[in-house]
Amino acid sequence: MAYELAPLPYPKDALEPHLDAATMEIHHGKHHAAYVANLNKAVAGNAALEGKSLEALLADLNGVPEAIRGQVRNNGGGHWNHTFFWKLMGRGAGGVPTGALADDLKATFGGFDGFKEKLEASGMGRFGSGWAWLIVNRAGKLEVVSTPNQDNPLMDGSGRPILGVDVWEHAYYLKYQNRRAEYLKAWWNVVNWSEVASNYAAAKK
Repeated sequence: MAYELAPLPYPKDALEPHLDAATMEIHHGKHHAAYVANLNKAVAGNAALEGKSLEALLADLNGVPEAIRGQVRNNGGGHWNHTFFWKLMGRGAGGVPTGALADDLKATFGGFDGFKEKLEASGMGRFGSGWAWLIVNRAGKLEVVSTPNQDNPLMDGSGRPILGVDVWEHAYYLKYQNRRAEYLKAWWNVVNWSEVASNYAAAKK
């Protein structure tokens, strides 16, 4: 069963003006599509790997033959990360979280603004390409972490991502050029907090 590229959950211009349509088209239709194609190429003919869910595959990278482990890590990670990322955003989204998530962000980071500062600093502090994440860690607590390239916290079992932002240049360069900080601040305007809250509830189970 080949891994598949799902369509964007909204039109490519739905996140304008914060994330432009041209970037979304290239990011999803070229970059994400390439991760899926290369992942399928890497596992082709290996029935044990082809039959695994993407999450199970990434959680057991040591079980992947060494000859293709790097390809599976990079491309499988790219596929999972982007599939997760698209769902975190939406037209007319933004605002602030509510309920248990808001309460726990306040308890952990001193408030929503404190959390935003922490995540933006994590994204800015990632040298080169990578991701900044809000996870539920192994202790069941909220934590902000960063990973390089297309790695994610599922790979080392450090936690369950509930929110993540892509800080690869391909995510923002057409509109923001080298202004990663501006991109990160604009990104809050498209975050779908109901999806993040749903991820949080699932991670806490």
